[in-house]
Amino acid sequence: MRKSKILQLNNAFIQSERTKSQHKLAERQEKNRFMAAILILVIFLFMLPAYNLVVTYTDIQKQEKKLAELEKNYAELTKEQKQVAEMVTKLKNEDYAAKYVRAKYQYSKEGEFVYNIPGLPK
Repeated sequence: MRKSKILQLNNAFIQSERTKSQHKLAERQEKNRFMAAILILVIFLFMLPAYNLVVTYTDIQKQEKKLAELEKNYAELTKEQKQVAEMVTKLKNEDYAAKYVRAKYQYSKEGEFVYNIPGLPK
C-alpha cells in the first residue's frame, strides 16, 4: 500500500474545531429527535378526532340504513293493516262472507257440487 501524501494536523485548534462540529452535530440530532417527537404527538392528536369522526359516520350510516328498512316495513304493515280492515268490513256483509267462504275454502250448499278448474282464479 501506498502512504498518503496528505499530512493531518493534530493540534489544539483542529481538535477544538472537531469537538465543536461534533457538539453541533449532537445538538442538531437532539433537536431533530425533539421535533420528531412533537410531530408524532401532533399527528396522534389529529388522528384521535379523525378516528372518532369516522366511527361516528359509519354508525350514522348504519342507523340511516336501519331507519330506511324500518320505514319500508312500516309502510308494508300499514298497507297490510288497511287490507285487513277492508276485509273485515267486507266480511261483515253476510252475502260477501258466504261467497268468500265458498270460494276460499270450497264450502258448498246442500246439493251443490264444487269443481276445481286449474288456471282459474279463486
